[in-house]
Amino acid sequence: MLQKGTTEGNFGRAVPYSEWLGKLKQLWLRSVQKLEKGANLVFLKWGLLLFIVGVMLGRAAILSDLYPFALPFFAAVFVLRKNKALLAATAVLIGTIWGLTFNVPYVLAGLFLFLVFYQLVSKYKSNTRWALPATVFAASFISRLAITYFTMGTVSQYHLFMGAIEAGLALMLTMIFLQSLPLLSPRRKQRALKNEEIVCFVILIASVMTGAIGWVIYGLGAEHVLARYLVLLFALAGGAAIGSTVGVVTGLILSLATVVNLYQMSLLAFAGLLGGLLKDGNKLGVSFGLFVGTALIALYGQGLGNAGITVMESVAAIALFLLTPKSAIQYLAKYVPGTVEHSHEQQRYMRKIRDVTAARVERFSDLFSTLSSSFTNDRESSHLQDKNVDGDRFLADITSSTCQKCFRKETCWVERFDTTYDLMGQVMTDIEEDERVSTWSYEKLKRHCIYPDRIAKTMKEQWGPHELRKVYARQLEESRRLVADQLQGVSQVMGDFAKEIQKEKEAHEQQEEQIHTALHDAGIDIGQVEVYNLTPRDVRIEIELGEHLGIEEAEKLIAPMLSGILSDHIIVDEEERERGVDAFSKVSFVSAKTYTIDRGSATVAQGGAWLSGDNHAAMQLGYGKFAVAISDGMGNGKKAYEESKATLNLLENLLQSGIDEKVAIQSMNSVLSLRADEEMFSTLDLTMIDLQTADTSFIKIGSMPSFIKRAGHVFSVESANLPMGIISEANFDVVTETLQDEDLLIMMSDGMFDGPKFIENKERWMKRIIAEMETDDPQELSDLLLEEVIRVSEGTIGDDMTVVVTKIKRNTPRWATIPMNKWKPPVYKQAQ
Repeated sequence: MLQKGTTEGNFGRAVPYSEWLGKLKQLWLRSVQKLEKGANLVFLKWGLLLFIVGVMLGRAAILSDLYPFALPFFAAVFVLRKNKALLAATAVLIGTIWGLTFNVPYVLAGLFLFLVFYQLVSKYKSNTRWALPATVFAASFISRLAITYFTMGTVSQYHLFMGAIEAGLALMLTMIFLQSLPLLSPRRKQRALKNEEIVCFVILIASVMTGAIGWVIYGLGAEHVLARYLVLLFALAGGAAIGSTVGVVTGLILSLATVVNLYQMSLLAFAGLLGGLLKDGNKLGVSFGLFVGTALIALYGQGLGNAGITVMESVAAIALFLLTPKSAIQYLAKYVPGTVEHSHEQQRYMRKIRDVTAARVERFSDLFSTLSSSFTNDRESSHLQDKNVDGDRFLADITSSTCQKCFRKETCWVERFDTTYDLMGQVMTDIEEDERVSTWSYEKLKRHCIYPDRIAKTMKEQWGPHELRKVYARQLEESRRLVADQLQGVSQVMGDFAKEIQKEKEAHEQQEEQIHTALHDAGIDIGQVEVYNLTPRDVRIEIELGEHLGIEEAEKLIAPMLSGILSDHIIVDEEERERGVDAFSKVSFVSAKTYTIDRGSATVAQGGAWLSGDNHAAMQLGYGKFAVAISDGMGNGKKAYEESKATLNLLENLLQSGIDEKVAIQSMNSVLSLRADEEMFSTLDLTMIDLQTADTSFIKIGSMPSFIKRAGHVFSVESANLPMGIISEANFDVVTETLQDEDLLIMMSDGMFDGPKFIENKERWMKRIIAEMETDDPQELSDLLLEEVIRVSEGTIGDDMTVVVTKIKRNTPRWATIPMNKWKPPVYKQAQ
C-alpha cells in the first residue's frame, strides 16, 4: 500500500514525487544544455547561420533595382572568417539564383573583381583600414557598368548614377557588416555592445528580412511578422529606447526595399516605444504595447480596410514572441547596456576578477608567511646551537693547532675524554670571564697536559677572533629576525587586504531611492545618491549636489537630514568638485567618530638652539584610530634631530601600511640595532587611541611616564623598557587604559624631568604642577608646562624639552538632527 505523495520505484520501493520531479528537472536541464551545444555547433561553428544569412541577402533588393547586399556580405566574411568565404559565396549565389536570377552575372563579376582588387591593394598598401570598403566600391561599380554594357551595348547617365548609388550603399554596408558579423561568431568576446554595434546588428537583421519580401502566409507578409517579432525581442531586452530605435531602423530598411512599406517605419517605432515602456510587464506587457501601437498606426494610416491584416500580423509576431524561451531573451539582454541582465553579467565578471585577485593576494600572503617561518626556524635552531655548539667549535679550533700534533693525543682525547673536555672548558670559561687563566685551572691543566702553556697561550690568542665571529653571527641573526618579522608583517597586511577584496559592495538601490525621495520631498535639489555602506557607525554615502548647493548646505542641511533618516551621527567627510562650465559637487557623508582629538605641543632645544633632538608626530591610522608619538634621539643637535625624525618617519610608514604596532616596533628596533653608528639610540613614547571606544594603548621604549588628568586628579602611566637599538630583542610591555570624555593626556620627553635639579621626586612634582593648572586647552597647557619647567630651572635649558597634550572629547554634532522618516537599514554579512 503506497502512501500519499509516493510512487512505485524499482523493485517495489516507494519513491517520493519530489524525487521524481527533481530527476525530471535534471533530465530537462541536461537536454536543454545538449540542445544548446548542438545548435551552437551547427549554426555558429559549422556556419549554417552564415549560410542562411547569405541566401537571404543574395535575394534582397532595394527599390527593386539596387542589389548592394551580396558583395559586402562576402567581403566581410572573407576578411573576418576566411575559412567560411567559400560557404558565403555559395550562399549569396544560391540566394541570387532563387530570387534574382538575372542578377547572377553581376554577382559573379563582383566577387571576381573584389578578389583581384583586394589582393592588389593588400600587396602594395600596408594600411588596409579603408582597403576593404574601397575595394568593394570599385568592384561593385565596375562590375555593374561592365555587365550593363555587355547586355545593353551602352551605358547611360542613369546607369552611371544608379551604379554609383549601389556602390556607395555597398561601401557603407561593408563597414556595417564588419561590425555586426562578429556577433555571429562562436568565439566572440563576452562584453557589452556599443550603441553603434546594436544599430549595425539591427541593420544586418533588417537586411536579411528584405530577402523575405514577397513571402505571404495566409495573407500575412513574412517580413512584417519578422520585423515586429524583432521589435518585441529588443523592446523586452533593452526597453523603450532600444525598442524604438530598432523599430525605426527596421522600418527604414523595409521601406527602402519597397515604397509601399513606408508606413512601417512609424508603425514599428511607435510599437517599439510602447512595448519598451511596458517592459516591467514582461512578455505580456511588451506584447500589449506592440499590439496597441500597431493597431493605432494601422487605423490612422490605412483605415478599417487593411487594419485587420496588420493586427493579424501583430498577433502572429506576438505568438512567436510568447513561444521564445526566456533564456534567449536574457542572453540578448546581457549585451545591451543598462539592462538588469547586463548589470548582473558585469557583477558576475567583477566577482570573478575579485576572486582571482583575492586568491593571488592570499597566495602571496602564504608565500611570505612560509618564508618568515623558514627564517624563524633557522633562528630557533641557531639559538639552540649557540650555547652548545659554539663552545665546542672554539675548542675544536684550539685542539687542531695544539693537541693534533701531540704524541699523547690518543690518551687525552680517547682514554680520558671527559676529563680533558672539562679542563679545556674550564680554561675557556676563565678566559671569557677574566681574560686570563686562573691559577687553580692552570694547575689542574698542568697535571693533566704536558703543554699547558701552549694551550693557554693559544686560547688567549684565538679568543679575540672567536668573539668577533660571534658578533658577526649575532648581526646575521638580527638580520634574519628583521627579515622574518617584516615578512610576517607583509603577510598579515596582504591577508587583511585579501579579506577586504572579498567584501562585495552590496546593492543598495532601494535605500538609495529612499534617501533620494526623502531629500527631494524635503525640497533639497540633489542628483545621484550612491550608498557604499550602511553598517551603523560605519556609514558611507556619496551624494551629487544640485546647481545651487555647496559644502555649507551639505554640512548644515543634508548631513542633519541623513542623521535623522539613519539614526546615526552623519558628517561631511570630503567634497569633490568637477571641472567645467556645468560643474557639480559630489560630497561624501560618513559616520562621525564617537570621540574627537584636540592636540597641543610645545618644544625647545638645548640652550635655545634651532634644532631639537626631540620630535613628535600625530597620525590618523585608517578608520577610527589615532596615534601620538614622541621620539628622543640620544644627545642633542642635528644628529639627534635626524635620528628621532627618522624613527618617527619609519614608525608612521609601518603603521600606515597596516602592520601591527608591536611588529612595527620590533622591526624598528632591529633596524636601529643594525646600523653602523652604535652610539646613537632613540626612545619612543607611542600612544594609540581608539576613537570609537576610547581604549588607549601605551607603548614606552625608554621614555618618561605619561600623565592623565581627569576631573582635577592626575595619575601616571609608565613602563620600564630600554631605548630602541641597545639590545637586539626589544621586549616591551603594553599598558592599556580606557580614557573618558574631557580627559587630558600629557606626554613629555626626559628633558622636562631633568630640568629641575633640586627636586627629588620629580614624578610627584610633575603631577602636582599638572593638577594645579586651571586650563584645559591642550595648547595652552603645553605652553604653561614648558614655561613652568624652564622657570623652575632658573631659565636654563639643559636638555631638549618637548611636551604634547592630547584632549579627548565626545563628539557632539555641530548641527541638530533634522527629524525625518526613519527606517532601519538592513544588516549585511561581511565576507570573512
